[in-house]
Amino acid sequence: MAENRTAAPDTLGIRHVALKVRDLASMEKFYSEVLGYRPEWRPDEQSVYLTRDSDTLALHHDPQAPSASSLDHFGLFLKKPEDVDAWAEAIKSRGVALKKEPKTHRDGSRSFYVDDPEGNCIQFLYHPPWK
Repeated sequence: MAENRTAAPDTLGIRHVALKVRDLASMEKFYSEVLGYRPEWRPDEQSVYLTRDSDTLALHHDPQAPSASSLDHFGLFLKKPEDVDAWAEAIKSRGVALKKEPKTHRDGSRSFYVDDPEGNCIQFLYHPPWK
């Protein structure tokens, strides 16, 4: 028996992430000063919405936020493989150590990883099919 499913329209992708954070000031500073996000909206003293390009990142202060997360990582896509290395150098020049240095993978993608101040892992990724 065939299932009767309604087709859903295409999405624009995951372009918004919201994180519960213990130290709102240090997290905002990292995403603003190291990664170039800018504040878009402060609905209250416990939250800030940051934006860069077509992405938004919400930081919500929660002193009870766990020190470990089930989140493995989230990624920022880059246009060219050279952009991976440029971002890695830019981040290191701001005094932030990389978790994993830039590497070209078997599928032709290139990436590196860095942790934010609360241990969330961010992958900077060039992926050829998604130029």
